[in-house]
Amino acid sequence: MSAADEMFDSGYMLDLLRDLIAFRTVAPPGSFYHEIVDYLLPVLGEMGFATKKLVMPSDVFESRCSDPRLSGDRVNLIADMDLGRPEWLVIYTHLDVVPPGEGWSTDPFSLTIRNGRAYGRGVSDSKGAVAALIAALRGILVERKPKYNLRLLLTTDEEVGGYSGLCYLADSGLVKGDKMLCMDGFSDDVVIGSNGIITWEVMVTGRAVHSGSSFLGDNAIEKSLPVIDAILRQKREIEKKRSSLPASSVLRDKGIDRLMPILNINVIHGGIKENIVPDRCVFRGDRRVIPEERMEDAMEELEEIVQRFGPDVSLRMWPGYPPMRIDPEHPWVLEVKEAVRRASGSEPHLSGAQGSLDQAYATEVTKIPAAVYGVGRQLESNAHGIDENVSLEDLVSYMRFIGELL
Repeated sequence: MSAADEMFDSGYMLDLLRDLIAFRTVAPPGSFYHEIVDYLLPVLGEMGFATKKLVMPSDVFESRCSDPRLSGDRVNLIADMDLGRPEWLVIYTHLDVVPPGEGWSTDPFSLTIRNGRAYGRGVSDSKGAVAALIAALRGILVERKPKYNLRLLLTTDEEVGGYSGLCYLADSGLVKGDKMLCMDGFSDDVVIGSNGIITWEVMVTGRAVHSGSSFLGDNAIEKSLPVIDAILRQKREIEKKRSSLPASSVLRDKGIDRLMPILNINVIHGGIKENIVPDRCVFRGDRRVIPEERMEDAMEELEEIVQRFGPDVSLRMWPGYPPMRIDPEHPWVLEVKEAVRRASGSEPHLSGAQGSLDQAYATEVTKIPAAVYGVGRQLESNAHGIDENVSLEDLVSYMRFIGELL
């Protein structure tokens, strides 16, 4: 153990992570948001942070959050520490998690340590980063003052692409600072860009009749097939494009060297019984937009496809987070990269994320330079899958990184 590591209490960090994992902050619907924020308020307050619990006004929620799966209050936490430094560093991640699903070898909401790894829903995405951050700050503040004033933003609803977390705070003028670290990422690379996202839904209508006389009806599933075929033809063209942003080191090992746009069909529903001609078929997907593309152009491409098939085929789209790109030579990016190098002992890659980040929305609104660096590994940690996990070494390394950065 190095002298720097001695200021960090790994046992405290794991106890904190155990408590955080036990809060079933599953989105949707958005459970236990009040409870996890109420737990963290005194933890941060005792460290000297001025804390604030923010509940999104119901009228804003109703006007900006149309997801019917969400219920209850949308709750976020802000914690400030003004040390009289010339610059403010904003540190952000989220407290909600995706549903656990079936097939875990452990209880997903009870932290399990096995063979040098911690298992539980959210250990990688993104409660592990919260625990490592707080434990690191607790150790640092005993020894010295950080070189930045700190604003911590711990939000909810990120896992449903929701407006009610970081996006709401950005539009409310509460994301204020000179530099920003987003912890909602992996520790494979320092991320300086990401794809935007558009969620879409196509509905094909027909006419239901007895299947024995199907010729009297209009089969919506069969009518959907040429629409799906047209979308898949467009998918092949779209996915030939490449961004100038490097792909993650994991994807580069698999032969994908640059960020790429994506068009997916991910959900399909049609029919109610084998002997009824279906009168409706609905399929949904997403479009991932590289920084060189415009969200508006990507939406127009989908509209042009669907319009060919007449009035019985309709399209709805929900533009989400925009694409993001940060200058790889920006001084803040280089500072984060150097802190990672000192903490891990190896030179990190700068890359773009194939996924989409609410950080991109905040960056677009606030213009604060940002870098994304989190806990866990893109393949090994299985975030969003069963047996989500993170190595204990990665958690300790993240505390070390926070120490180097501050």
